[in-house]
Amino acid sequence: SGQLSSARGATGGSVPCSMALQPWVMRVEESAVHSLPPTHNSCRTKLCGYLNKQGGPLKAWKSRWFVYEEKSCQLFYYRMAQDINPLGKVDLFCATFSYPLQGEEGTFHVQTPERTVILKAANRDAQMYWLQQLQLKRTLYREQHAEHLSIPRPDNHKLESTPSELVSLLHKVLEAAQLEKRTCAQFLAAEGEQEHLELLRHGERRAAELRDHLESLQQENENLRRDLNQRDANIAELQESVQLLIQKNQAKQEVILKLSEKLAVCGEDKQYTSGLRSEALKQLTIENENLKDDLKAYKTQNQYLNSEIYHLTTLWRKSSEREQSLIVKCAVLEANSCQMESRYLGILQKLQESKELNPEQREAVKKVVKDAVRADLSTAIKLNSIRDYDEYGFKIAMDYKVEDLKLLAKIQALEIRSQNLLNQEECDGPLLARCAQLLFGRPEGELTSSTELKNLLRTGLPREYRARVWRFMIQSRNKSLKERHPDRYQELCEKSRTSPHLVPRQIQLDLDRTLTSNQYFSPPSSTLIQKLERVLQAFSWQNPTIGYIQGLNRLAAIALLVLQDEEDAFWCLVVVVDYIMPHNYYTNDLVGCQADQRVLKDLMSEKLPRLTAHLEALKVDVSLITVEWFLVLFIESLPTRILFKVWDAFLYEGLKVIFRYALALFKYKEEIILKINDSAEMYQYLRIFPNTIVDGRKLTSIAFNDMNPLPMKLLQNRRATHLERLHAEIKELENLRKAYKAEHVQCKEKELDTLASEDEEEV
Repeated sequence: SGQLSSARGATGGSVPCSMALQPWVMRVEESAVHSLPPTHNSCRTKLCGYLNKQGGPLKAWKSRWFVYEEKSCQLFYYRMAQDINPLGKVDLFCATFSYPLQGEEGTFHVQTPERTVILKAANRDAQMYWLQQLQLKRTLYREQHAEHLSIPRPDNHKLESTPSELVSLLHKVLEAAQLEKRTCAQFLAAEGEQEHLELLRHGERRAAELRDHLESLQQENENLRRDLNQRDANIAELQESVQLLIQKNQAKQEVILKLSEKLAVCGEDKQYTSGLRSEALKQLTIENENLKDDLKAYKTQNQYLNSEIYHLTTLWRKSSEREQSLIVKCAVLEANSCQMESRYLGILQKLQESKELNPEQREAVKKVVKDAVRADLSTAIKLNSIRDYDEYGFKIAMDYKVEDLKLLAKIQALEIRSQNLLNQEECDGPLLARCAQLLFGRPEGELTSSTELKNLLRTGLPREYRARVWRFMIQSRNKSLKERHPDRYQELCEKSRTSPHLVPRQIQLDLDRTLTSNQYFSPPSSTLIQKLERVLQAFSWQNPTIGYIQGLNRLAAIALLVLQDEEDAFWCLVVVVDYIMPHNYYTNDLVGCQADQRVLKDLMSEKLPRLTAHLEALKVDVSLITVEWFLVLFIESLPTRILFKVWDAFLYEGLKVIFRYALALFKYKEEIILKINDSAEMYQYLRIFPNTIVDGRKLTSIAFNDMNPLPMKLLQNRRATHLERLHAEIKELENLRKAYKAEHVQCKEKELDTLASEDEEEV
């Protein structure tokens, strides 16, 4: 502290701090070096010196020798300069610096994530020196350990100086005079007429050149004159501005004079001066000085804090960039880890099914499988723990009840996690950019159908844009109906409230069975359950021919999850049932759906002949499985991520999307299905295999590339053919039913006649 005080006195009282700082710094370093022991010879280039440190239960100040270590960016402190072992250290890599305004002079704080160290220098100059040096050392250390890009600075262009115009003009005049003199001498020296004429022609040519040169000079002179006039005009404008500023200044000076006069009058007013006590005036003067000191301190602190904020922002930005890079690397590593664990569990599953193992090996494999199933996935080292539900509230992995399928569920969860991690960058980057480019600045009603929109829908919409695009596709199909009845939904809800006895009772029974694997529909008191009930009741009034059948509840629930608004969900259900699906799809006999099952079988025999032959050999009827796919559009059959891809394309292209994905599912798992040779096992696998699909991009590629061509006209023609056959079969069954009923009535009449005749004989 003695060194710092002597250094301060050397600067002089009238010299500003910024002018006196540099020589004071040199003296501090020199004096600090002389006080070091031989073991600290390297401190000549280091930041070191005595500071008071607050510590202990009593918060007492203790003098300590502080040394900054550049290699580790740490501030070590010793009891004395001659000590070898430090008492402690302060890590400055993540530290911030500040100082209190109302504290003791020279006090400043070093804040680290672990603690706050309070230090005190000899005076304010020493305090600012330490703060600036520590801040500089921290920045230099971080820049040495972090990659950064250097920004090239633009070259400074210097203007070349031009020669004096006056000297150039004099040279030109002199050359012209000499040329004229030589010409006259040549003319006088010429002897013949021919030479005289030649000299005259040369003079004419020279005169013409000079005239041209004169014209160019006149043009240049005119340009310069215009430039000069322009500059004069600019100067005039500037003079007017200066004059205006002078007038404003004069007005302000007059105001100042008036205020000064008023102040003088107030000072001369005896009544005012006599009422003001000298003690109060002194107090006000002291307070004014204190406020000036505080203002100066606040300005200094503000400058320092601005500098600190700038440095911290730079450090935070670099740290964020490194953190983002590490997050991406961790996500890739986590995806690879999930893939390896999934392969390991798949191998265990195959070993469990192998018949070549002896009993001991089989028992060991069974134990390993049991341990793998019981292992908690969250114990793995991952960036984010595996969530049970996705963003729409669906369970990510299936909850199989059968013990043999629990290993399959865990494999599926790992594969889904791996695919989500690998596809996350694609979904967050290019796909969002494509959607933003297509939808930017357009209201929902102004979206137009295009090939680009169709390709985007086949790829799958990001969640941020799905509701908006769905509303556009719904509005494009039912625009005329909604314009004729803008308050249709409210009117239907009012009907349901006033006539509850006419609402199908099955709606209330199916509410609790709707999307049981979704957390938003699980509690009976959920708001979505209440919205779903109103939507289904309104639809039963909207389409009394259908009213309500099982399956509509799941269609409306998906619409609610995406659109959130119950009126939008109602119109979505109307569009799906009345506009997209065939009119006889949701009738009591499901004749439209039955016809599509036959169309699907025809397409499978054409595009998947091996699989079709294998299923026919096992006498497996796939329509028992696929009929639910078509009725509820794969709800609770496909993983959520793929399900919404299907719905995105379905709302735009129609029912042929369902055919494409149904064929793609069988193509995706064709090799596995061909290995199953038991019909019961086949039915069990066909019920669960769509939920085991994890690679949505591969499935989409199969649906829209491998299944081509699949025109809508072909589907319509085949549906019409099968509908005709179905109607004939239904009519035949109806005739058989009527014949059986008539025969049954005749048999009963004969039995009654026989019993009556027997009674008469007994009598």
